Amino acid sequence: MAEKITKASSGELIVPDEPIIPFIEGDGIGPDIWKATVRVLDTAIEKSYYGKRKIQWKKVLAGEEAFDATGQWMPDETMAALKEYLVAIKGPLTTPVGGGIRSLNVMLRQELDLFVCQRPIRYFEGVPSPMWQPEKVNMVIFRENTEDIYAGIEYMTGTVEAQALLDFLTENLNVKKIRFPESTSLGIKVVSKEGSERLIRAAIQYAIDNKLPSVTLVHKGNIMKFTEGAFKNWGYELAAREFPNQTYTWNQWEQTKKERGEAVANEDLKVASIGGKVIIKDTIADNFLQQALLAPQDYSIIATLNLNGDYISDALAAQVGGIGIAPGANINYDTGHAIFEATHGTAPRFANTNSMNPSSLILSGVMMLEYIGWREPAERITQALGVAIRNKRVTVDFFNLMKDATLLSTSEFGDEIIRHL
Repeated sequence: MAEKITKASSGELIVPDEPIIPFIEGDGIGPDIWKATVRVLDTAIEKSYYGKRKIQWKKVLAGEEAFDATGQWMPDETMAALKEYLVAIKGPLTTPVGGGIRSLNVMLRQELDLFVCQRPIRYFEGVPSPMWQPEKVNMVIFRENTEDIYAGIEYMTGTVEAQALLDFLTENLNVKKIRFPESTSLGIKVVSKEGSERLIRAAIQYAIDNKLPSVTLVHKGNIMKFTEGAFKNWGYELAAREFPNQTYTWNQWEQTKKERGEAVANEDLKVASIGGKVIIKDTIADNFLQQALLAPQDYSIIATLNLNGDYISDALAAQVGGIGIAPGANINYDTGHAIFEATHGTAPRFANTNSMNPSSLILSGVMMLEYIGWREPAERITQALGVAIRNKRVTVDFFNLMKDATLLSTSEFGDEIIRHL
């Protein structure tokens, strides 16, 4: 019997054997990659649970399809369904041009308060990469999803609002560092203690639950001391207050090593040498982007603010083959609401060509299965996708970069994964 996923008072999700999960096909290449994805998900679930569990998919409209049918980019019925059923999955959506909604994705994150943008970045053997050792990249990014400059508080130069804000800054706060006030647009960076703490709390808990060695707070606190710097400080304070027996700071870890007469080692040895505790450390954002190339093995969980997370997510994805194979999720761990999504764009010129790589959406489906506790089909899909890539039976994006590969369509690539489940 099909039922809704709910959240218990204890905080855990209650997932029936036949959960109702809304899906948005998406725009552009969305329908093509969804058709491949849903077959892979359904087959993996069937092979894992022999019919005892299955997803009842509920189609909801958003984007161009919704606008054509209803005149709304995000119909009220869709938003109501996403709120009611807690967990959903979506393809890429077009951002409307010429005013109105800035971004449907940002709208969803704000409306459902999906404060974690979670992006696991890992390498699949055989994927073309510009890196010498891409297999060393294995991180999960926790990007704050609702604040920072993405709060959308900005005003165009020449407007009444921009002038009012400029006057307040110069007259009430004695700001003298605006060089060209007559032509300056203004934006406000929003970073709260509560918003920072709930993001960092989720990152630390994820590291503990998955026995991962470290959480790195990535920030630009050397320049923005009261926003990004506060994010870092609040993170350390939260770890000490809420996870005192499960975490070490970097300095505590180094001191413990010195007392034992041990040398600094890599992440794998750290976790063994401190009894399974998670190390909490931080780094400046620009230095992290350098170290992610030089020593990616030193990082596991990344907790960062919205804009940093945007840059970092795509940069790391490029190291392991591009955003075409990078999954993503937007999650509120307090309410249980979660939307899993392809992280790439709509690629409208390839719409209905059945040629694009569905891996981002498929792996987002894997994240969704893990989120609801269905780990066996998730593991099957991950393993099968890896086999398809190692066998060089791939879609055009990888085919063009591989030697002696076999070119598959979107649907054929889905078939190839199913064959190895």
